[in-house]
Amino acid sequence: MSTHDSSTSQVSSKNIIDTAAANGSFHTLSKALEAADLTAVLKGSGPYTFFAPTDAAFEKLPKGTLENWLKPENKAELISVLKYHVLPGRASSVEVEKLTAPKMMQGQSATVTKDGETLSIGGAQITQRDIASSNGVIHAIDTVIVPTKH
Repeated sequence: MSTHDSSTSQVSSKNIIDTAAANGSFHTLSKALEAADLTAVLKGSGPYTFFAPTDAAFEKLPKGTLENWLKPENKAELISVLKYHVLPGRASSVEVEKLTAPKMMQGQSATVTKDGETLSIGGAQITQRDIASSNGVIHAIDTVIVPTKH
């Protein structure tokens, strides 16, 4: 198989978690996923499309937000927030552009918008597209998207 093959069968041997860890921009996200016990889920067969907030995205949260989410008593809220960044199935950025309000793993829909070359989901701009992994694809985003509370 050539390295230029665009099929997804041998894109990367690393799963979403290991791919994100190797990227270097997702240290805070990795910590949050571990605290929420979602690491094993996202190492599973998937496939998943993960809109992954960068470390800079977490830094934009109001002071104390992440620290609160990382407390054991707020684990359910952290899980909800993180699952709101995961779309079941593998969607390339080209496929994401065609979606209007995909239903995220968390259960709520997130709005996809395109403005020129800028693609956004839930108000977060996708800054790095189509980071391939063995069980899905990662799109880096510049903001942590928070689902609305009911």
